[in-house]
Amino acid sequence: MPDLGRDYRIIGFLCNWCSYGGADAAGVARFNQPTDLRIIRVPCSGRVDPMFVAKALLSGADGVLVSGCHPRDCHYTEGNLYARRRLELLRRFLPIIGIDEGRFEYVWVSASEGSRWRDMVTKFTDKIHSLGHIPRMAETARTLCALEGMLGASSAQPDMWHADASGRQPRHDALLHMDDYKEVMDGE
Repeated sequence: MPDLGRDYRIIGFLCNWCSYGGADAAGVARFNQPTDLRIIRVPCSGRVDPMFVAKALLSGADGVLVSGCHPRDCHYTEGNLYARRRLELLRRFLPIIGIDEGRFEYVWVSASEGSRWRDMVTKFTDKIHSLGHIPRMAETARTLCALEGMLGASSAQPDMWHADASGRQPRHDALLHMDDYKEVMDGE
């Protein structure tokens, strides 16, 4: 049974060059769209750190949508390809921290696809409504601390990582290995 006492909170990270333009085109065309989505405009979907998504969901967002340019059509050449790789890993990781992976979606929408934007947002919003509000986690702070400890610095910006005491930078692929997450979350 849906909770009518509280609005749904759906966060959307949209690429400035394509997806934000597609959302704007849908608005200019006066397409009827759901109003639950709150948009955060980013320069490129490749700049969306998976921690942004995890923190939003752990902090009470009912759903998170990331949208960028179509593959091979990125304003920054390969940003959306990097985003797709990281976001797919995140999708597989969400059940480990107790979040239904259906609460997260990433899609590609160009600036000229206002009707595609409307259809995609409507479908995602309907899915979130059918899932209901996200259950409150008892140990959100502990889970966030564990996530930050596992990931260290931003995984979306490996060039910004700081070297450890030995002067070495952490390995990106080692930090994103799913077995490592499972060990930390199970307390092993």
